[in-house]
Amino acid sequence: MRPQPAPPGHPARLWEGLLLWVAWVLLALASVVFAVRLATGATTFEPWRALTALTLVGASAALIYWGHTCPTMRGEQPRPNAVGYFFTLLVLGSSLVLLDDSFVVFLITGFFHAHILASWRAGLFGIFVTSFVINGIPLLGRPTISTQDVAFAGMIILVQTAAIGAGLVITLQAVKAEEKRDELVARLQAALDENAGLHAQLVVQAREAGVHDERGRLAREIHDTIAQGLAGVITQLHAAQGARDPQDSTARVESALLLAKSSLDEARRSVKALQPRELGHAQLPEALRTLAATWQETNGVPVHVEITGEPVTLSPALDVSLFRVSQEALTNVAKHAQASRVALTLSYGDQDVLLDIRDDGRGMHGPTNGFGLTSMRQRVRGIGGDLAIESELGEGTAISASVPVLTATAEVAS
Repeated sequence: MRPQPAPPGHPARLWEGLLLWVAWVLLALASVVFAVRLATGATTFEPWRALTALTLVGASAALIYWGHTCPTMRGEQPRPNAVGYFFTLLVLGSSLVLLDDSFVVFLITGFFHAHILASWRAGLFGIFVTSFVINGIPLLGRPTISTQDVAFAGMIILVQTAAIGAGLVITLQAVKAEEKRDELVARLQAALDENAGLHAQLVVQAREAGVHDERGRLAREIHDTIAQGLAGVITQLHAAQGARDPQDSTARVESALLLAKSSLDEARRSVKALQPRELGHAQLPEALRTLAATWQETNGVPVHVEITGEPVTLSPALDVSLFRVSQEALTNVAKHAQASRVALTLSYGDQDVLLDIRDDGRGMHGPTNGFGLTSMRQRVRGIGGDLAIESELGEGTAISASVPVLTATAEVAS
């Protein structure tokens, strides 16, 4: 993955900006100094000199634009023909210096643009050549060159090469390390985004699987109760029609009525089970408080309800599942626990919602795989969550359900 461009003010951006504009600034500065010297008579005005300088300045500007500025703005690394560009730049700069010493400022560009060469060793050599040209050309204009002059110039060349080269190497390494860090951060962010997308997708798939399981459960329940009851009603009515004894016919009709009433009760119970009435006009926290208050009044056992975190509007599937888990857990407490107090805690987190129901009852011993507990596990797993049960004899029971946050808005969007 290609890293995103560094933000303004980033060290890499400052370094790139310096390398991009330093040649233009130095060329313009040298040209202005040369023009001022011509205008003030500090240097002899000769038409051929001015025309040659203008031509070389134009050639240098064209070289910088096509050889450095354009490739840099296109992000080409390494730049094409870097060696040819660099040494052509030195030749043009040297020619300008031979015309007038003012242009020695422009030759400093070589120290900055040596970084475009193939490696840091080549860049170090480019710095050495630049320093050699800057310090060697002034010697050519002297009538005589002493050994001391050569030694002094050589010392300056070595010091410049060592100092600027070390700075170049350190700077390039720092920029390279910064680019690697930015690339790593970009990859990590992409991985986090991808994982978040996969997590949301898994939650949706788990919810759809839960819906499918719930439909299957309802189908089995309808088949085993209502459908069989109606079949029995039909059988009894057919028998009543064919009965010759009035008492037998009346008995058959009464039996059919009893089956019909039983089937109607089963139908009402199934419809009621689809959506708890407590959730009809309230959010989950209020529904749990209502459930706890009703249970406490019925069973005479105090229930402490605590809501932590910032409540959010969850998907109806999550609300119903968590409510049913609470309902089943409290039912089990009433039937088996012989508890003196119960605590119900609903905790909202950034990624998960946690539901804890704890009692101080007699606890359980052995496997916790009764029908009610198995139903709770299946219900929670159907929405992508997890259910944990902890219980010891005499230590009470703790049921903890953890489900991923899926809001109603996210469910509609999916």
